[in-house]
Amino acid sequence: MGFVEWAAGLAAGGLAWWQERSRRRSRGTIRQRLGSPGRLDIWVLSTVFLLAGAGMSAQAGDCGNVAAPGLDWSKCSKTNIMLQSSDLHGANLAGAHFDSTDLSDTNLTSANLEKATLVRTWLKNVHADGANFKRIEAYRSDFSNASANGASFANAELQRAEFGGAKLNNADFQKAELGRADFDKAVLSNVNFSFANLSRATLAGAVMQGPVSFSGAFMYLTRIEGLDLSNSTGLQQAQINLACGDTTTKLPSWLSAPSVWPCPPDDPDDKD
Repeated sequence: MGFVEWAAGLAAGGLAWWQERSRRRSRGTIRQRLGSPGRLDIWVLSTVFLLAGAGMSAQAGDCGNVAAPGLDWSKCSKTNIMLQSSDLHGANLAGAHFDSTDLSDTNLTSANLEKATLVRTWLKNVHADGANFKRIEAYRSDFSNASANGASFANAELQRAEFGGAKLNNADFQKAELGRADFDKAVLSNVNFSFANLSRATLAGAVMQGPVSFSGAFMYLTRIEGLDLSNSTGLQQAQINLACGDTTTKLPSWLSAPSVWPCPPDDPDDKD
């Protein structure tokens, strides 16, 4: 057990804990002498309270501070508020809660949002190059026209997220959940979709200016109509057979289009 955890436990028990401990360790005359705390005991307890408080403060984010570059809002709750056009460049936002918050036009360059929750959050036009979005929960969030070049979305929950028009060069979506996500007109160059769930996601209309990795990605009814996949890597015939392409879809030389693409009409539920 670390010192801070020990100190916090002692502080939480307070004087009652100390007296109980004294009773256990004391018998006879010693018990009588230590039955009530002396000056040294009070000094020790006071010191422990101060150290425990300092330790707990060091672990908490500065939740009361206004938005500013480099601040620490880790694990803070910032839900249902207006933070558009804020400057959070380099901020520590790990584990913070931004559900239904408006972060449009905010500067999140190099910010750390690992494990943050951004459910139904507005992130339109954010500047998030190099940001860490690993393991975020961001169902139905809107990243349209965002600049997130070099950002990591690895293992993120991004079902039905909107990435239309976003700049995502060198972005990492490895093992991300992207069911029904929309990448229409997004710029995808050197993007990593390895082992991502792209079921019913829309890649049609995306601009692929460089190789994109689809190694192990699940592409059930993924929309790839009109997409140029000729420079993509990791694609297998089984993935293409599950996807939704058309005669304008360009595939790598080692793959061929299925005789019939297994694509139903647009699901009205996709518009929700």
